Amino acid sequence: MISWQTQKAKAKFSELIKMAADTPQLVTSHGKPAVVVMSEKEYIRLTTPKRSFLELMQTSPSSKVELELERDQSLPKILNP
Repeated sequence: MISWQTQKAKAKFSELIKMAADTPQLVTSHGKPAVVVMSEKEYIRLTTPKRSFLELMQTSPSSKVELELERDQSLPKILNP
C-alpha cells in the first residue's frame, strides 16, 4: 500500500483516485495513518456480509433433494468397547 501525506494527497487527488482503483492508498496526517482510499469494488467486497455455511447449504440447488438415510438392518451393529 502506498502512503501519501495529506498535503500531497490534496495536491494530487486525481492521481490518488486513479491509483486507488488498483490498490488501496493510505493517507497520513501528522505522520500517523488517517484514512485509506480504495475502489468501490474493494469496499463492497470488504463490507458485504459473508453467508454462513448453513445459509450456503440452504440455498444450494441440492437442498431440494430428498435423501433416504436408513441403516441396512441385516448388517451387525459393531460397538467400540
